[in-house]
Amino acid sequence: MNHDRTSRPYVLGVDLDGVCGNYTSAFRSVVAQETGVSEESLPLLRSWDFKEWGLTPEGFERLHFLAVSEHRILRSMPVIDGASETLWRMSDAGVWIRVITHRLYVNWAHATAIADTVDWLDRARIPYRDICFLGDKPEVEADLYIDDGPHNVEALRSSGNRVIVFDAPYNQHLNGPRARDWLECEQLVREDAASNGFEIQGQLPGLEAGTNRLGS
Repeated sequence: MNHDRTSRPYVLGVDLDGVCGNYTSAFRSVVAQETGVSEESLPLLRSWDFKEWGLTPEGFERLHFLAVSEHRILRSMPVIDGASETLWRMSDAGVWIRVITHRLYVNWAHATAIADTVDWLDRARIPYRDICFLGDKPEVEADLYIDDGPHNVEALRSSGNRVIVFDAPYNQHLNGPRARDWLECEQLVREDAASNGFEIQGQLPGLEAGTNRLGS
């Protein structure tokens, strides 16, 4: 374990869908509209492949394309509670936030996905120093990752990376460290940074870091 303090920034790789943005909720609305069923018939406790919604791989790809290109869910999906506030605290404390998104999954919609993602980050007030748009490969240069996708977590860990699993029904088989919400994420990030030789500044007493950037 390295206890020597390092001068370079501590880089946190943050996934978007399922970690910062509620993809399941946004996609559920689109699937209900496109298939003519009620949202209540599509359970929120779903598997990674949406089998509880009766979707085949081909059906998912078709509906996801419509969700991105026509319904524009990447611009409007709900923000997961605590994501913005917690990421601002960590950013103000010196953590380098590197947004990592796998939103180039659908061919022919890349321009829309990129533009809507940047727009959403501004609307959601998610702080970041840089952003990586990826296809299949989950790995960029980061000290620690936060991800919900089982295949991403497994691929990252197989390459020797440290990953926090952001809790979801479809990743219960994965070993921890696991965070059930953003406050738990923050605690795990600070512990990881400290144990690997990075000094993360604490919040100043009486100040809520980032609050001036969170108002309407």
